[in-house]
Parts: sequence; C-alpha cells; structure tokens
Amino acid sequence: MNISINIVCYRHKILANGENPLMIRVSKNGKTKYKSIGISILPQYWDFIQNKPKRNCPNKEMIQKIINETLSEYNEKALALIASKKEFTVNDVIANNPITTNTTVEELFDFHIKQLILEDRLKYASTFKELKKSLLDYNKRLNISFMDINMNWLKDYETWLRQKNYGENSIGIRFRTFRVLYNIAIEKGIVKSEHYPFKTYKVAKLHMETIKRAISKQDIKKIIDYKTKDVYTQLSIDIFLFSYFCGGINFKDIAYLTRENVIDNKLVYFRKKTKKLIRLPLNDNAMKIINKYDVPNCLYLFPIFNDKHITELQKANRLHKVLSIVNARLKRIGKELNLPIKLTTYVARHSFATVLKKAGVSTAIISESLGHTSEKTTQIYLDSFDNEQIENAMENLL
Repeated sequence: MNISINIVCYRHKILANGENPLMIRVSKNGKTKYKSIGISILPQYWDFIQNKPKRNCPNKEMIQKIINETLSEYNEKALALIASKKEFTVNDVIANNPITTNTTVEELFDFHIKQLILEDRLKYASTFKELKKSLLDYNKRLNISFMDINMNWLKDYETWLRQKNYGENSIGIRFRTFRVLYNIAIEKGIVKSEHYPFKTYKVAKLHMETIKRAISKQDIKKIIDYKTKDVYTQLSIDIFLFSYFCGGINFKDIAYLTRENVIDNKLVYFRKKTKKLIRLPLNDNAMKIINKYDVPNCLYLFPIFNDKHITELQKANRLHKVLSIVNARLKRIGKELNLPIKLTTYVARHSFATVLKKAGVSTAIISESLGHTSEKTTQIYLDSFDNEQIENAMENLL
C-alpha cells in the first residue's frame, strides 16, 4: 500500500491577488487528491523543489508552523486508516473535517487559535492561548466535552481564579473569552444550545469600573512643553501627542502608518482591530510630528519597525517591546510633571475623548468612555460624521 502526503504550491490556480493556494496533496495507488489548507503565497516565495517557503518568504515561521501541523494531522489520519486494516481511498484521507460533533474543548481551542493566526489576529489569538493555559492549570486536562462545562464547573473555576488573586477584570476577560469559544461550539454543532451554561452563569457581574485614564487640556500642554535631549523620550512624547491629535489612534495603528495614509491633509487608515476605515483631519501639530520623522526611503511614518521586521510575528514582538519602552518613559515624564495618573499611550486615547466631551462636543461624535467595549462605538461615530463636523470638534483639543 503506497501513500504519500505533501504540501504543494498549486500553480494551476492563481488567486485575484496573484498568489497560489497551498494545498495538501494525497496520493495512493496512482490516484491523487488536492485540498486547500487555507493559505496562499506568491510563487516567488516558494521553493518548488523542496516544497517549502523560501527564507525570504513573509510570515515564513507562521506558514511553516501551519504546514507542519497540517502534515501531522493528515499523516495521523492516514496511519489510523492503515491501522484499521480496512480498505480506504485518498478521499477518505482528504475528507478530514477537523470539527465534528465529538470535538473536545482542547481541539476547538487549537482550531480557533490556528484560524486567528491565519487572519493575523495575533493578539486575539494570544488571549485564547492564555485562557487555554489557565484552564489546563485549573482542570489539568481539556480533552473533555463542552457538555461537561456547566454552571458548577464555571463557579469552581471562578473560585480557583480568586484564590490565585486574579483581579475582577482579569477574571472577566477569561470568562468572556470562554463564552466566545462556547458560542463557536454551538455554531459549529459541537454542542446544543440547550446546554449553554452562560444562560445562568452571568459574565456581566465580572466587571469592575476602570479608573479614569484621562488628563486635562492643561496637562496636555505640559507634555507639549516638556523638553528632553533623549531621542527615545522625545519619540515617546511624539507618539503620545500624535495619538491625542489624531482621534486617539492606538499604538499599533500608529506603528503601521505609511505616507500612503496621509491624503490631502487627512489621516486615512483601516483600524487593525475593527477593520473600520477611519478618516481624520491632520492639524498643524500632527503634521509637525509626521514631518519630524520623515526619512527618505523609509516605509513607515514612525521609527518603530525596520527592515528586519518582516513577518507578523516579528512585528508583534517588536510592538510589545517598543510599547513597553514608550510607556516606561511616559510614566517617568508623568511623575516629573506631577500628573494625577500614570501616563501611558492609552491615556492619550481617553484624554482625546474627555477633552472634547468637556468642550461640549456631542456624544454622537465622540464618546467619553473608551473601555474595550466602547472603542468600536467611538470609531463608528468618528467614521459616520462628515469631515466638517469632525474638524470643528478637533479644534477643541488645545
């Protein structure tokens, strides 16, 4: 019995973006079947002799990891079919649906995390990874059915988290994430909705009001007037102020900005988190900051990424490192200026909303509360009003 399983770059199909899909190829007794693994790649980044991504391939580590996991998955399926000593075809190997009614909690975790990584939603994927690790620490195993998760199971997990001295909001994040996974299980037919434990276990109770993270217009002016000769401290200040002057744009979106995002004195970009298209006027203060870091042949507006940061994983690691440095410098500046709260990049986002609210700007344009759930609402408000309304509102920032 001769069977071979490989991943190939399928040159016979070209997608609209010019890429070729990567496919699992199963051959047995002269018959071959192909099935997409959900990834595509430009042909110049694929080694057709060794059937693997080239060294210069963007997202090489992530793609190779998915290839290895896919090969392992299909090889295990083939071995199981061989061990059954029953006759089977290439169709039996290819028809390997990773999600079935018998899918365990751990298997759905792994499947969903893999999907999020494929979508470049690395931070959200890490949230599910952290929850999975936490549940393994609590329950020791997750090869269990979703029907095993009931009201008492959730209560015991909450008690365990409290004994570990987790804060209210940290516990809430874990339960909201777990609720998302359970809803996915229902959607995919793994478990019936009648077993949904979150009907009786209310996640909404796991919320503690976050301390306000906004400073006044006068404090913003103190930051503008702050003098330093250290280039990294100045970069931290400029990132903070750019966020404040540009609708509370967050650090990740700032890092990815290029000259193409500046159109007719407006900042035009897609939010990484919500995929919403944002258009905001660039005032003189924002333009001065952009021009300060204008370097010929440099792709990005700000010196956060460089040529070494190619893959999404490399960029995610870089973002985490630089954000830690920026926030550490901002906190030090905040202490020196005797500001009422710890200064971070996120304070710029809250301050943008709060200053406009105090200036009498309609809540239909900007929301004072900028917690996790209200970020999307705020961006929708900003996107839905015409430029003149937003420009008038932005005049209240200083």
